[in-house]
Formats: sequence, C-alpha cells, structure tokens
Amino acid sequence: MRPDGSPTRIFLAGDSSVCDREAGRAPMTGWGQALPLFFTADAEVVNCARAGASTRTFAERGRLAWILDRLRPDDYLVVSFGLIDHKPEKEWRTEAFHDFQWYLRRFVDGARDRGAHPVLVSPHERCTWDEHGNLRHVFGEYPMAMRELAAETATPYLDLYAQSLAWWAQLGPQGTRDLFMYLTPGQYPNYPEGIEDSTHLRPEGAVACARFVAHQLAAGRIVPEHWVTALDVPAFPPQALGWLDDHEHAARVGARTNGQGDTL
Repeated sequence: MRPDGSPTRIFLAGDSSVCDREAGRAPMTGWGQALPLFFTADAEVVNCARAGASTRTFAERGRLAWILDRLRPDDYLVVSFGLIDHKPEKEWRTEAFHDFQWYLRRFVDGARDRGAHPVLVSPHERCTWDEHGNLRHVFGEYPMAMRELAAETATPYLDLYAQSLAWWAQLGPQGTRDLFMYLTPGQYPNYPEGIEDSTHLRPEGAVACARFVAHQLAAGRIVPEHWVTALDVPAFPPQALGWLDDHEHAARVGARTNGQGDTL
C-alpha cells in the first residue's frame, strides 16, 4: 500500500499460460488469472499477459510500452514467457540464449528505469509424455536462459518450470492431464466436442501455479509477506477466478494492443 492509500500494482507480462480468460473459454485458466486470490488489498494485480504472445511480439506490438508508461516507482513487473518463444514460426520465434534474453532484458531494464521491481518467472512445462510414460522437457532451454539472465542482472527468478516438472512427475500422465484442458465430449458447454490441449491449464492447475508464485514472492521477501494471503486455502470456487465476459475481453485487448488482438 502506498502512502496515499492506493495499492501497489503488480503488472503481469506473459503469454497464454498467464493471461486472464473470458467466460467463453472456461475452464481454461491462466495462472495470472488466479494470482489475485493470494493477495490482500495492499497489492493490485494488473494482468497484461496475452494469448499468443512471445517476448518479441509483446514488445513489438506495444504491450511492453503500455506497461512501462504506467509503471510507478515501487510497482512490480512480473514477466513469464517461453511458451510461444520456442515455436518454430518466425513471427513468434526467439532463440533462447540470443534474442529471448535480449527481449527479457528490455523488460527488466524498462522496469528499473522507472523505479519498479522486475521479477522473472519461468513457464510451467506442458503435459507431454512419451510411450514409456516419461515426461518430455519441451521448454528446457528457455528456463535455463531466463535463469542465466536473472543471475546476470540480479533479478529475482521464480523457477515455476522446475516446480512443474516435480509436480507432473509426481502426478503421472493421467494425474497431470486432469490439470490441463483434456475434456471429454459434453463435459463442459464451451467444448461440446471435447478437447485435448497439453498446454493450457484448468483452474486446479492455474491455482497451483499461482499459489507457488505468490508463496515464492513472499518467501523470498520480494514483496512484503503481509501482502500474501490464503496460501493454505486448498481450493477456490470457479466464480472466484473472475472470468472475463466477451465485451470486457474485447475492451482489454483493444485498450492494451492498439486494436491488434492475438489468437492462439
């Protein structure tokens, strides 16, 4: 909380693993959508993550500039990318130890230039298993590159990637699928034909990731401990996740992207 009584803001920059989801995509949930569940009124989470965004496109399409224009001293900029950066398509692709790090440095330096606090969060791993039941490590280079840059720039680094590897290995293939968007036909109205999505989380997975991020922010004294709450609450009702309606989602995209929307 600031001296004037307004909350300190925690801006989130990231991809579809982080972003708020509209009700028409439920139960698909970004962990940034669940993060406000674990913060008191001392902090306001401003989720600027966008589906289909890499570090490159987030910067090139003006989303980073939008955040930097609004950052005030002692705000936070929490940055989590890698899901889209690793894709082979040239439009999104960045190389882990080359331009991925270069773009991440723009986020870090931009925040610090404005007296704000940058934090880097690695992406969670996908739900992909081989025929022997071994979890595939799809994003490994990108968390390594992010960790290296965090060390070079003395930026706090939250290793959600390593945590997710431990979780998924403990849960096994079927247990992990229950956290992701694997839905049978008729299970949810938004997906009448079902879906098999190894990338995006359901509420249970998103809440687990958000709980980890909030805990690490407090345990590492990156944010004051008294800002973080409800870490011991085992589950939350779906309505607590604050689904966006279609009009609100369209307004957010237009306001923060100069009318250039992203798609998955």
